[in-house]
Amino acid sequence: TPMDSLEKQLICPICLEMFTKPVVILPCQHNLCRKCANDIFQVKFQFFFLCGRFRCPSCRHEVVLDRHGVYGLQRNLLVENIIDMYKQEYISRPSPERKVDQPVCEFHEDEKINIYCLTCGVPTCSMCKVFGSHKDCEVAPLNSIYQTQKTELSDGIAMMVGNNDRIQGIISQLEETCRTIEENGRRQKSKVCEKFDHLYAILEDRKRQMNLKVNAEQEEKLNYIRGLTRKYGDHLESMTKIMETGIQTMEEPEMAVFLQVLYTYNRLQKQDEPNNGKLLIYLFIKKKDIIKKKIIYKKKTPWKMERGYENMDHYSVSFKREGRALRSIDFARGTAHLKCSLT
Repeated sequence: TPMDSLEKQLICPICLEMFTKPVVILPCQHNLCRKCANDIFQVKFQFFFLCGRFRCPSCRHEVVLDRHGVYGLQRNLLVENIIDMYKQEYISRPSPERKVDQPVCEFHEDEKINIYCLTCGVPTCSMCKVFGSHKDCEVAPLNSIYQTQKTELSDGIAMMVGNNDRIQGIISQLEETCRTIEENGRRQKSKVCEKFDHLYAILEDRKRQMNLKVNAEQEEKLNYIRGLTRKYGDHLESMTKIMETGIQTMEEPEMAVFLQVLYTYNRLQKQDEPNNGKLLIYLFIKKKDIIKKKIIYKKKTPWKMERGYENMDHYSVSFKREGRALRSIDFARGTAHLKCSLT
């Protein structure tokens, strides 16, 4: 019926009974008895975890309380008025008795269960108390035990709701911690890569400078050797022409012409000996002069190369100490966290 549907809407999800005033409305628009909401809050406060917040038992939406606790939640006066109207119009009127299938005793089929054995903790019938197995046990009426255990069950449900909220809060914090760890790990790996890139840049710059030094001396020595090669080539070419001239002079059959040519070469040699290599034809005539001129040439020539001039071993390097230092690179443990020491 419509009234039955209305009654279902007025049931508290904690105590499973009709709302007891005052009724508070949560931010998610669900309603609770203030007493039930306070029970959840007290259970959460007992575990001193996530104080000041709990989750709605209907939709699991997180409810954040201010310093007033559950008393800071807004009352739902509309629901309270509906409850009053419902009680006046429906509950106050005598309702037809509804047949309730009450269980019967398993030992006395005609006896309904109407008492509760406190000693054994089971519901039973009056015949069992008088003649049966519970005659020496302490018993109590069903309605009192019903109210007591229903209250205990309601309190247990409230405690479980609080515990579930606490566990959900722990899970949320653990998930947030995982995200923080991942972000911190990415940031630290980025810093480590930056430190190593800086170290690579230093090594590359130093390598470039050292190679420049080697290249500079290499070019200097190559230019010097190439210059000597050109000088000796020019000298060889000059001596070859002198030899050819000497051979031609030796073939002159006229004595007067032969002597005149030698006289002319000898006179020109005295005037410009350093600049005219052809005048060395005179060396072919007198053996003593040949030996003498060779000695003079060896003493005056600057075209020489020191022994080991081609050696470049003085630019050798050894990175044993630096290699040990690089292999020992690690994180420096600080007072509160790990820091990279690649500075």
